[in-house]
Formats: sequence, structure tokens, C-alpha cells
Amino acid sequence: MDWELVLTIRDALKRPLFAEAEVIGGKSGLSRAIRWVHVLESANFETLIHGEEMILTTGIGASVDLPSSLEFMQNLIDKNAACLCIELGTYFSTIPQEMIDLANRHDFPLIIFTRTVRFVDITLDLHSIIINRHHRMLQELESISREFHRLTLTSQGTVKVLQLLCKSTRTQIVYMQLQGKPLFFPALPPEEQTALLNFFTVFGDEMEGIQPDTAPYTREYGQKTIAIKPVGALDQTWAYILMVCNHKPQEFDCLLLDSASLSIAQELLRTRYMEERKLFSENLWVDELINGRIEDDNRLKALIDSNFNMVNELPYRVCLIEIKNPRDVKWNSSEHEWESITFHLSLILRSIFEKYSLRPLITLKNNRLTVIALDIQSKMPGKMRLQQALESLQHIRSDEKLKDLQLVIGVSKSHKRLKRAYSGYQEALQALSLYSCYQKSLLFYEELGVFQLLLSLNDGKTLQNFIRSYLGPLIDHDQTKGSELLLTLRVYLDHDGSKQIAARNLFIVRQSLYYRLDKITELLGEDFMQPENRISIQVALRAYQFLYPDKITLPSPRSVQI
Repeated sequence: MDWELVLTIRDALKRPLFAEAEVIGGKSGLSRAIRWVHVLESANFETLIHGEEMILTTGIGASVDLPSSLEFMQNLIDKNAACLCIELGTYFSTIPQEMIDLANRHDFPLIIFTRTVRFVDITLDLHSIIINRHHRMLQELESISREFHRLTLTSQGTVKVLQLLCKSTRTQIVYMQLQGKPLFFPALPPEEQTALLNFFTVFGDEMEGIQPDTAPYTREYGQKTIAIKPVGALDQTWAYILMVCNHKPQEFDCLLLDSASLSIAQELLRTRYMEERKLFSENLWVDELINGRIEDDNRLKALIDSNFNMVNELPYRVCLIEIKNPRDVKWNSSEHEWESITFHLSLILRSIFEKYSLRPLITLKNNRLTVIALDIQSKMPGKMRLQQALESLQHIRSDEKLKDLQLVIGVSKSHKRLKRAYSGYQEALQALSLYSCYQKSLLFYEELGVFQLLLSLNDGKTLQNFIRSYLGPLIDHDQTKGSELLLTLRVYLDHDGSKQIAARNLFIVRQSLYYRLDKITELLGEDFMQPENRISIQVALRAYQFLYPDKITLPSPRSVQI
């Protein structure tokens, strides 16, 4: 820039209206910035200024005894006013030495006008300069931001953006990639690089979880200030830009840092989209793998990469993700739009999984994504990391394309050797099929309990006969009388025979529960709570719930008539 963005007190003193002004204190603070000019004739101004204002006053409306004058000035200093300009006259004939000393201690410029001046002229003059410089700043910012965007469309766009950021802000720029070597613009000696890297190592922990759309963070670095800006998208951070300033970063610097970060993020996102398109070629062979049509290790070696032996020994789980949408996006959208939504989902999924040290192999069919989640580290239990990753995926609300999607997920047990992915897929499919029974949007196969057994017995007759043997009288009574004995028995047994909890969950009074339990005892016999009978009855209830998930579900509070 060939112009200065910030209007300083030193600049203002060069204006004709300040020709006869005199700085009598705080001369070391003349480089302070002036953001606005404010006429202040009241001692109660706590809510009237925001900081960096030039304060003009005659003293009218404020007590001019020494303690009050010192308090007035101290409050201005505490509120970070730029300076205080006093017109000598009726209210201030002279400036007490104590006020001058206070100004010198805080490098707070104290300026006097020995002759009457028109505050309105000063205000108009300085505001015109401030507004004009702000307008020029916006023009410069727009021009450089356009150039950032243009550079990202060229070869080595990120490097060129960082070089332009360095040139435009006249600061040291450090680009810290989470996967890759740090870059310095301009280049630095090794010892200075090490000092900055050590600083970032300490401060980087504080940045954990900070989203890329936040404003730059600033931290002191010796006699300098460092502004740090995350770079990323899709709720993920891929890099950080450090701007090392010899002074407090100006607004223009921070806006350019934001703009550069956004341009680089867009380039990285485009690159990731291209990589995802390439990786989508996995679709066909992953689909063959989960359907048991690849049994030859040599073919798998050719399909994966040179690290097949290592990859084949990694533990993995198969995740089956069903895309449900209350607004029926799939059916109200074109085929191209639906493909865009599912592709975008797979891109975000891959980004989240990588964050949790999981390598996803993805295939898409209709409204289901199948993911073989390879665990590439063992520091933290794989199931816990996978659960966190899937929960993060389910709760993405900031992305416009995905905010209306509901994801229901079934997850297999942990397996090794990719040829066994078919078994994992069947387990994930079974877990997903029990969504209506559990009403949980994320279900692991090992959590299915007795349903694992019931799924294998569902041949059309075995479960039906078993259910009739233990629950037949209750089923008939509910069908003919419209009662809810099956549901009552399920809730009562699920809570270990606690009448209080059962009544509360059924939204009925205790007396109604007693009546129902008496009727159940009458129909099933006095010994229905004996251990062997109770176990069989509970399994029969689970089997009934499996076959007819909507018939013995708990009422919601809203549906209960009070």
C-alpha cells in the first residue's frame, strides 16, 4: 500500500485546524490510532465511547476540581480513548500538573487549544479523512481478494496467495500444514524457524476445536504479535496461517488474512473434491467385496495398493449408513442433485474419519453408504473413535446440503482380513434392520443382545410358534379388548419388576398398573415371574417386538390424554 490506513494523532496534528494546538503531555503516544472523534461534555460516559476516539471537551457539564478531573482522565485511559483535547477558557483556564503527569505515565496524549476552535469543524475534517481511508481500504481489500481468488486457479496457487499476503501486509507469514512441511514467507534462518514452530506447538493446543470461520486469534510473541487463522472447510481444519507483526495487527491485515485463508480453503476443497471423485472408483470393487464376490488375495492386492499386507491386517468395522430425509429431498430433487448430496456426504465422511485415524473405503447404492472403516492407529479404542466419528457425521447442521438429512447407522463387529468384509456387511445390515426396535440412530452389532439369536431363527414359523407358546393369551386379549397387556408386561419386566417406574413410563396411575398385572397373572399363571418362565417370556417379547416393532412401543408424553 502507498497510503496509511490508520489515522494517527500525529497525522491529525498536521491538519490546519490543529495549527495552534499544543501537546502538553503523553507525547510518546502520538502514534495512537484515531477511529473516531467524539465531543464529550459529561463525566458519565462509560457507555458513550468504545475506544480509540479522540475526545474533544471544554469541561462544561463536568466538575473541574482536581480529583474529578483526574478521575475523568483516568476513565478515558481505562476506556482506551486515543487522546484528550481540551479547549482552555471558562471551564479549564489551566491544566493541572497532576493531569500532565498522569498523561505522561500512560503515554496518553493531552492536547490543549489556547484559542476557541469549532469542534464541529474538527469532527467533520477528521471524519472525512477516516471515512475516505476506510473506503480506500475496502477497495484495496476487494482488489487483493480478487487476486487471491485468481491465484488459486493457477499452478501452486496456495504458495502464490501466501506470497501476496506477505507483500500486502508487510509481515512474516508462516503456513502450518497439518500434513506437510511448514512454509515461511519470506524465508527465515533455521533458528528463527525453530522458535516460531515451538511457539505454535504450545499455542496449537489452544486452537484445537476452533472452527475455520472464526476470527484470527492473536498472541504476544516477544515484542511482536502473532495473528493465527485456521484454514479449512466442512467443519475440519487443514492448516493454519500465522501472521507475525511488529505491531498490533491492523483491521486491514486481519481482513486480508481472512480472505487469504478463505481462498486457500477453496483451493484445498477443490483438490479434495477431485481426489474424492478419483476415490469413488472404489465404488465397484468395494461393492463386490462386501457382497462376497472377491475371494482372491491377488486381486485385492491389485485393487488396493502396495501396502496390501499391512492394510489387510488392520482391524476394521463395516458401517451401513442409510440416508433418511423427512423432507424427501431424494424424491423432490433431480438425479444430479441427489448425486451431489450423496457425493458431498461421502466427502465430509472421509474428512471426519481421517480426523479420527480411520481410513474409509466407501461404496454407495441407492440411499445407503457402505463404509469399511480401517483403523490405522491403536492409541485409543477403535470403537470409541468410530462412534465419535459417526456421531459427528450425524450432527452436521452447519452444512446447507446436509442439514435436513437423517442418518441411521448400523455397525458390524471388529474384523480383520478384507475378504471377511461380507460377514461384517451382514452384521451391519442386521444392526440397521433393528432401528425400529431400538429407536437408536447408531447401533453396533454387539449391542443387539438376544436379537442376534432371533435374527437367525426368523424362518417364518419358529418365532411365531415360540411367541404363541408364551404370550398367546395376552395377544388374544389385546386384540379382542383393545388392552395393552403386552406393552405393560414388556415395560414391567424391562425395569426388573419396579411398579413405580413401570407406571411412570406407561403414563398411568399405580392402581391401573395393579389391575393390568392382575390380569396378566390371570392369563399367564401365577408362576410367570419364576426365573425359567420369565426368561422365556422376555425372549418372546423381544421376538414379538422384532416381528411387530410398532405394536408394543411406549407412548410419547404428547400422545397421552391428561
